[in-house]
Amino acid sequence: MAEMTHYAPGTFCWVDLATNAPEAAKTFYAELFGWTSEDVATDYEVPYSMLERDGKRAAALYEMAPEQGVFPYWASYVRVLDVQASAEQAVELGGRSVMPPVDVMQLGRMAFIQDPTGAVLGLWEPGSLFGAELDNTYGARSWCELQTRDTAKAARFYEGLFGWTARNSMSLMDGRYTLFELDGKEIGGMIELDAEWGTMPPNWSIYFGVEDCDSAVAATKRLGGSVVMDPMEVEAVGRFAFLGDPQGAIFAVIQFAH
Repeated sequence: MAEMTHYAPGTFCWVDLATNAPEAAKTFYAELFGWTSEDVATDYEVPYSMLERDGKRAAALYEMAPEQGVFPYWASYVRVLDVQASAEQAVELGGRSVMPPVDVMQLGRMAFIQDPTGAVLGLWEPGSLFGAELDNTYGARSWCELQTRDTAKAARFYEGLFGWTARNSMSLMDGRYTLFELDGKEIGGMIELDAEWGTMPPNWSIYFGVEDCDSAVAATKRLGGSVVMDPMEVEAVGRFAFLGDPQGAIFAVIQFAH
């Protein structure tokens, strides 16, 4: 998969970065992923910057508001048919509303929910923005993974909300890795946070595809970012690492085995 024209309901469709230094972030990710940026005027005081690779929309970033906290972060969004109905269903299933549904100009409608284990996720009902034009390729979102301390509770929640099926992968982490599937296709993954992760809160992590994981790690260091987790190899999957941009937003890069 590479170029996209639509996303089925229940699939990840978009990622964006809330940052306290948008111009610095543009420079960092331009060097790392080859992204160019184009500012889109908004109804707010700050623009929404579309990030493109080879002229195709891959992600976006914007300057975070004070009420969003002090730590920059990447957010992922799942395509839904009706954001209001999905947000209400999330609460009925034991989650909570973090940001109620709101119109984003003509682009679409969005909301943020928190699952019963504490991880936050965006919901997207598209208008003119159906999502990323690049997905599962170099310089684009290539995987989303839930890291949580209660995988059973999380599985029940997402199965009810999106119709996903949670299946343990016998070939990954000795059967301790969970794959989320929709209509037989892998949508994302889930792992259990243990003591080695310290106080890390439950979260949805975003992996971006790269041609060479170690080169991406070296570039991150050179550009003032940090290495959160050194590169690791997973047989038949690929090589990945967790990184931080210079402002502290955490993301992962993955060099797929195939």
